[in-house]
Amino acid sequence: MRIVIAEDSVLLRAGLIKLLETSGFEVAAAVGEADGLLAAVAAHEPDAAIVDVRMPPGYTDEGVRAALVIRQQWPRVSVLLLSQYVEERYAADLLSAHTSGIGYLLKDRVADVSAFLEALRRVAAGGTALDPEVVSQLLLRRHSDPLERLTPREREVLALMAEGRSNAGIAGALVVSESAVAKHINSIFAKLDLPHAEGDHRRVLAVLRFLDGET
Repeated sequence: MRIVIAEDSVLLRAGLIKLLETSGFEVAAAVGEADGLLAAVAAHEPDAAIVDVRMPPGYTDEGVRAALVIRQQWPRVSVLLLSQYVEERYAADLLSAHTSGIGYLLKDRVADVSAFLEALRRVAAGGTALDPEVVSQLLLRRHSDPLERLTPREREVLALMAEGRSNAGIAGALVVSESAVAKHINSIFAKLDLPHAEGDHRRVLAVLRFLDGET
């Protein structure tokens, strides 16, 4: 699996390169700014790009804007964003535009190597991986009327769905059966007025309902 890294911190960039290469990934390029990221993706067309949210020259939303360009011009390239803090607006912008191959993690999560690599592999395979703290902040900010229909347990299930967990993963986290999780998810779909479609697609739409505050 080929990866491109865009991170302006030399130390973190070097650490990511070493971590990925020792874990069986191929690092096709590692750059420190957004223009270099776009050039690297054009040259190598990797499976995924790991992108810092804030990069030179402005240290605002350069990484997010580059990520949006990548998903538009190279839709097969997945993007995993890393941020020092929860950037609610940036996360919502990216997630509102794309429903697969997207991840958003706080940089502290990189220290949990196994979880970070699992998230990267899931995103590269077309799934989603959202940091629990990002999910928590977004759900609080984007509260809307349809969400009031959900029970506390259904909210817990939806938050875990937003992190990219499978039914089995949710069942393990909540110490319930997978059939109970499936019932909660079906109830969530019904309460959020989501039409019948493939299960994974409706999972993403349910998360986006939280993030976008749609009715």
